[in-house]
Amino acid sequence: MTGPSRTLTLLLNTAHALDHFFLLIFATAVAAIAADFGFAGWEDLMPYGVGAFVLFGLGSAPAGRLGDLWGRRRMMLLFFFGIGASSLLAALTRNAWQLAAALTLLGAFSAIYHPVGIPMLLQHTTTPGRTIGWSGLAGNLGVAVAAGLTGLLVSIAGWRWAFAVPGLLTLALGLLFMRLAPHEAEPPARRRSKAAIALPTSMLARVFAVMTAGAIASGVLFNFMTNGNGQLMAERLHGIVEDPSRLGALLAAVYAVASVTQLVVGKLIDRYPIKPLYLVMVLGQVPLLLLTSRAQGWWIFAALLGTMAMIFGAVPFTDAMIARYVDDRLRSRVAGMRLTVAFGFSSAAVWLLGPMVKANGFGTMLIVMAGFSLLSALTLTLLPSERHPALQGVS
Repeated sequence: MTGPSRTLTLLLNTAHALDHFFLLIFATAVAAIAADFGFAGWEDLMPYGVGAFVLFGLGSAPAGRLGDLWGRRRMMLLFFFGIGASSLLAALTRNAWQLAAALTLLGAFSAIYHPVGIPMLLQHTTTPGRTIGWSGLAGNLGVAVAAGLTGLLVSIAGWRWAFAVPGLLTLALGLLFMRLAPHEAEPPARRRSKAAIALPTSMLARVFAVMTAGAIASGVLFNFMTNGNGQLMAERLHGIVEDPSRLGALLAAVYAVASVTQLVVGKLIDRYPIKPLYLVMVLGQVPLLLLTSRAQGWWIFAALLGTMAMIFGAVPFTDAMIARYVDDRLRSRVAGMRLTVAFGFSSAAVWLLGPMVKANGFGTMLIVMAGFSLLSALTLTLLPSERHPALQGVS
């Protein structure tokens, strides 16, 4: 298979948006669902959504393996049809445990995109940073649309339509992908290719270990913020903005503007060493999270905008390292293993979000998240310097 056409690239980036969109429908609509199912508050229902994030992590390793050995086109078809059908099932559920099962199934299919779709985009590209930046922008716009569209659908039609409408759209896009994506002559594992930079085995293992450890910390932060921001904004804007659709639109604006950071970061990755750029983005999260922990009223909008810009801006780096140091024949498997470990741990953020916020409040939890960012930055200092002989000549 040659490099993807512009139309196919757009469709793959749309799939990334959908991946993040579906994972946040529940978090955005949780208050309405909790009321419908008879729960006292959203915090008590929130743990029922953890299965989606556990499978999103645990499913990444087998998805990546199948992507390399069976074919990325086939796996992406499974992604489109599986995630669309799972969302329709979620719309039909009648109690919390049924919804938990449907969300867990949705998480399993959601696991396919990152280890399969991104390597598919990176095949034959000469500007991986830019490609990853656009893909990251698409993914985070999915987060933004989830906040806005879900709030709107809940307000005008109810939470079930918030699952049903995007589910039907995704099934249609699956049919379009089936028509546009060319058949692969052979799976990636059988092709002849090599990494852009061939690192010694010991250094490659070190890069992978640091990358995974950093991804765990940033994954916990990403899950906590994207799943909790809706309720955080509702709390801090209480008495100022009450309508769910308006709150969703404000949060969508935060995500949409913050997502542009990924385009900037993607271009910088193609021109400058990864390590200092990555450190700047992660360290920048610390003061902004502390500011967010104290912000009230309209200040929460500005604080969240800066915080999410830094969080989103840190996302492209792990994929950039895989694109730079890992042979395409192995990329889906390496990405899958990294994602399984990182997302497996970070799914705990979804499980603990409701109970811990209920016990300690958002302010305390945001200070804890600032600590995670600082921990992540300390871990990143262990990345090999670009002055190392094996990395000389790499921009």
